[in-house]
Parts: sequence; C-alpha cells; structure tokens
Amino acid sequence: MRLLLVAPAWPRESLWGQIVFRFPYLSLTTLAALTGDEWEVRLTDENVESIDFADHPDLVGISVMTPLARRAYEIADRFRSEGVPVVLGGIHPTMMEEEARAHADVVVTGEAEAVWATLLEDFRAGRLKPLYRARDFVSMERFPVPRRELLKKKAYFFTNTIQTSRGCPFDCDFCSVTSFYGRTYRVRPVEDVVEEIEQMGGGFLFFVDDNIAGKPRYAKDLFRALIPLRVKWFSQASLSMVKDAELLDLARRSGCKGLFIGFESLSQEMLRAMGKSVNRVSEYRDAVRRLHDHGIGIQGSFIFGTDQDDTSVFSDVMRFIEAAHLEAAIFSILTPFPGTRIRDALLREGRVLHSEWDRYDMNHVVFQPKRMSPDALQEGFHWAYRRLYGYRSITKRLFPFTRNGLFYGIQNWGFRRAWRQTLGVSP
Repeated sequence: MRLLLVAPAWPRESLWGQIVFRFPYLSLTTLAALTGDEWEVRLTDENVESIDFADHPDLVGISVMTPLARRAYEIADRFRSEGVPVVLGGIHPTMMEEEARAHADVVVTGEAEAVWATLLEDFRAGRLKPLYRARDFVSMERFPVPRRELLKKKAYFFTNTIQTSRGCPFDCDFCSVTSFYGRTYRVRPVEDVVEEIEQMGGGFLFFVDDNIAGKPRYAKDLFRALIPLRVKWFSQASLSMVKDAELLDLARRSGCKGLFIGFESLSQEMLRAMGKSVNRVSEYRDAVRRLHDHGIGIQGSFIFGTDQDDTSVFSDVMRFIEAAHLEAAIFSILTPFPGTRIRDALLREGRVLHSEWDRYDMNHVVFQPKRMSPDALQEGFHWAYRRLYGYRSITKRLFPFTRNGLFYGIQNWGFRRAWRQTLGVSP
C-alpha cells in the first residue's frame, strides 16, 4: 500500500510563501513514523517541490492550517477526481469540520496520532469512516521519532526540529493553540528527548514548542540534560522565564542562542484584554537586558490592529525594537482564526470582513479595526516591515554582533528579501 503525505504551499502573495530558510513540519514526519511497515510512505512539501499528480497512491493525507486551506482543498479535489481517497487533518479541519468534509473522504479532528493507526486499519479493511475524532490527547511518552529521512533535506535551512511539549499554560484570545490542545501542557520524558537528539547528529536544534519553559521544573531538567550534548538551540518562550535566575542560567549553559518571544503589544490594557496579562510592559526592557546578558538573542513578536491600537502603534513598536536592540522581529496583523475567542467576538460585532482563508496569514487585514481603517492598518504594517528590514535598522539592532550575529544576520537578510519579493520590490 502506498501513502502520500502532503504539506500544501503557502500563497505566493504571503510573506511566508517567500521565506527561503524553511523548516519542515513535524506533523507529517511524525504520522509517517506511526505508519506500519506494510505501507510505502512518501512526503511532499509543496513549498519545496511539486506534487506529482500523475502518480496515484492508495491514500493521500493532507495537513491543513487555515491560510493553506484553499490550496489544500484544490489538492484534495484533484486527487479525488482521479479516484484517490483523501484524508484532511490539522487545525483548520478541526475547527471547520463541515467545510473540510466537502473536500475529503475522511476528516480527522484533534491530534491525528490518537486515531491514525485505526484509520489505516479501517482503510485496509474497506471500512473507512468519514470522520475520525481524537477525543483524548496523545501520550507524550515514547513518542515516535519523526521520519526525517523522508525530507528533501537540502531544501531546508535545517531539519533538526524537535518537540518536547504540547500546549501552552496561557490562554490568549487571539491564539488557536489552546483551542486545539485544550488548556493543557504536556511534556515528553527528558530521556526520550535526549535519545532523539543523539540520533540527529550535529548542527543547530529548533525546539518547536509553543513555550519551552511552560513548566519551569521540567525545563530545568531538560536544560541540564542538554549541557553535556554541547548543542546550540533556539525555541519559543514567554518573558516570564527571566524571573527565574536558575532557569535562565541553565538555558545559557545548555546552548540556548535565541528565543522567539511574544511581546505582542506595548499596551498593558491590550494585554489584559487579550488574556496575556502575564506580560508586564514596564518590565520589557529589563527582561530583554537579562536575556542579552546571557548571550540569548531575541526574535520579538508584535500584533497590530487590536482595539487599543491607533496609527501611532507602528512607530512606537519600532522605537522599542531598535532601542532594545532586538535581533529580529515578526509583525502580525490581528487575525480572527477559526476556533479563537477573538473570532467569536468580532463575528458578534459584525467586524469580520470575509473568510478568504488565503489572506488569514497574519499579513493581511481581514477585519474592521476599531481605531483606524483597514487600509491604514495594512499600510502601517508594511511601513513597519520596511523600516525593520532596512539596512540601517538591521545594523543598529545587531551591532556589535555578539549574540550569534551570523544566524541573525542571515535571518534578517532572509526576511528582508522575502518581504520585498512579497511586495514585488527588487531584493
């Protein structure tokens, strides 16, 4: 039996469709690891290679995020028109089950690992059901090692991505993590993580956890175990980790070179309204200093378009980023993803403009802001990126290049190139 697993391409008009330093998705390589030996498994990431529609596998599985839904449905419809059954799963089908069922033979909701073996067994027995709902969260113990050998490794910036936890202890209105995983935070045994890392070989590691320090005691045990491995790693974390001196020191000693940090806003009122009051704007500069003092670079995340934002937000955020010398940043336009409380609120208020999923990429305005026009929000977003990835800002933020300057230099160049190509400007 032959199985094809597909990651749809990002829209070309999206910034994420232009990024050159790509990372592979763990979801598909993990499902491949859970597929029995009686299956021949192939994996196609359409962001790095074309789909061979002339080759008809026995079954196709497609992982779907909201901005990729339109392309996922096109792929599914194409295979189904040629008699190949299709399974759709991931966060978008979980939140938009009925919509997804119009384009699939099977829809999986929730964590697919919980039902994958049953689905494949039913397929072989000819009793495939139209819906498989994962009602329980999967155990993180003895989690399968992803089949990274299925990837076209040279097409990615690096393939050493690994997960130590699922979920997030916070419950922000704008985030779909809690909608999908519930308000849970589950961790893998440290020894399992170490064993997987040892199989990878050298190079940088990227922990894809939504918050690698969500359980400080676990994070400390993990970091202690990483120290003798002499790895260099990046991940995501909340600013609250800087309040634990031991945790921060262990992160440094274990090889942490950079963290993706969700600052989100410079307005404490906005943070409180969106459910992220754990962030304290008054403590931002001190938190950045502590991370930098430990040799840890920062990629900050900021959201534009909240009900507290007017057009001054763009210059305010840029002044903070440059004054704090954040090595990199990502700007997101507030996006009402299916399953989030912010979508429910904006729908009630009649402020969602459309459900053209291609544009739900956090780069496009899809709702009516309260204190500015949609055009002003879109233009301000572009202005902020133009300023951020101008050579003057890059040099100012990275100088004197002491915190892994090469990595962040490449990253800034990559985002500059991607942003300019997205707008049709010469790199």
